[in-house]
Amino acid sequence: MREPNAMLLFIRPLEQAGFEYVVTGSIAAIIYGEPRLTHDLDAVIDIREANISRLIAAFAGEDFYCPPADVITVEARREQRGHINILHIPTGFKADLYFRGRDPLHIWALQNVRKLPFLGEQLRVAPPEYVIIRKLEFYREGGSDKHLRDVRLMLKLSGTQIDQPHLAQLIAERGLAECWTKVAQED
Repeated sequence: MREPNAMLLFIRPLEQAGFEYVVTGSIAAIIYGEPRLTHDLDAVIDIREANISRLIAAFAGEDFYCPPADVITVEARREQRGHINILHIPTGFKADLYFRGRDPLHIWALQNVRKLPFLGEQLRVAPPEYVIIRKLEFYREGGSDKHLRDVRLMLKLSGTQIDQPHLAQLIAERGLAECWTKVAQED
């Protein structure tokens, strides 16, 4: 039996339910950088209270755990940092779904999605500038060098796809200049 692809386990239901989403995090860093192992999917989705039941229905059945509607509602009401986990029980794969809320960077990523072919399907991926900014923010919050390595590899392998002036603007606006200088320093 072939191991299911972690991304498609979660992306297909989101697509079929008609949600606007973008893949972010490690998967996006892998797409723009260098492959590495991950079984988790990070995605930003545009969800409203009116379509929470649609999200639950997309992940119904015994193969998935989706939080109850009241939990999703609380998270959906957050203006920033609302999120839930959905689990694929047979494999243990997990999706972290971050809600768009009023986060300007999430909104920008959803408006500037990149549609890329993946295993015969279309994958909606956040722009590389978004991924880099989030990786720098995660580095600032937690200090893990893996985020800096991801950014270095993205710059090396996808540098021509990156809007450098826009990236510089986002770095300045979000106070990430110190983290950005560390990207140039090798481990």
